[in-house]
Amino acid sequence: MRVPAVNGPDGEGPEGKPPHTAGVPTARSSTPSYRLPRLLAALCDRLPEDRIAVVEQVLAAAAGPEDPLLSRFVAAQPAAGLAPQLSEVVRAWNVEAPGMTGPGIALALATARSFPRPRPAQVVVSGPMSASTPARLTSGVAVEVIRSAHTSLLIASFAAHGARNVVAEIERAVNRGVRVDLLLEESTQASAAFAALPSHVHVWHRAGMSGVLHAKLIAADRHTALLGSANLTDRALSDNIELGVVLRDPHLVEPLVDHFRWLLASGNHIMRPA
Repeated sequence: MRVPAVNGPDGEGPEGKPPHTAGVPTARSSTPSYRLPRLLAALCDRLPEDRIAVVEQVLAAAAGPEDPLLSRFVAAQPAAGLAPQLSEVVRAWNVEAPGMTGPGIALALATARSFPRPRPAQVVVSGPMSASTPARLTSGVAVEVIRSAHTSLLIASFAAHGARNVVAEIERAVNRGVRVDLLLEESTQASAAFAALPSHVHVWHRAGMSGVLHAKLIAADRHTALLGSANLTDRALSDNIELGVVLRDPHLVEPLVDHFRWLLASGNHIMRPA
């Protein structure tokens, strides 16, 4: 004899779950909404490829969601908001898929990483980092954007001083055949910071005397761009309170690059070779 299911108020099953009749397939609409896949996708949206690979390695080495290896790894994350984000992943794993192995979760993360999708804009800051919003330090993002260039780099800055990591990454880009255009403000002697770069790096100044070049931009090819308040100086990239955003949507980056290429066109008499 079958015992009928005991439903709660408003026709719900025990503990507020949808009712279920024996022998009748559950409707698709009652399928539980799992958080774990969304949390893994959010990690891919936030972190660059090399950092995601590190997370995958740690997950693959974990025996399960309660492995102390995970808690130590999470606690060691310095980026603002990343430790709570990873904690949510581990918590969802423990609740929704406790029987899944670490290598299984790592494979799920690798799958999310390989799935092509538009990447959202990402907040970039210099100076103190709070946990109120996921953000990354300007100095690291600047190097990452330069490293992602395959054919062209377009960089604009009002001031430049020091920034050795950025200059070194630009030189590596030049050595692998990337065309580099530096749009710099002449009155700040910004070009001196790049004096050691190869001679075929293109340096540009404003052609007219009115106004200054105050834009701050690093654009890699036509797919990625870093925009913000930070100049290419050591203090601006790390210590000053600065704010920016990195775009990885070609639909947004392409017209931005086209605008700066228009500024460089000789017939427009806006920029001139240094």
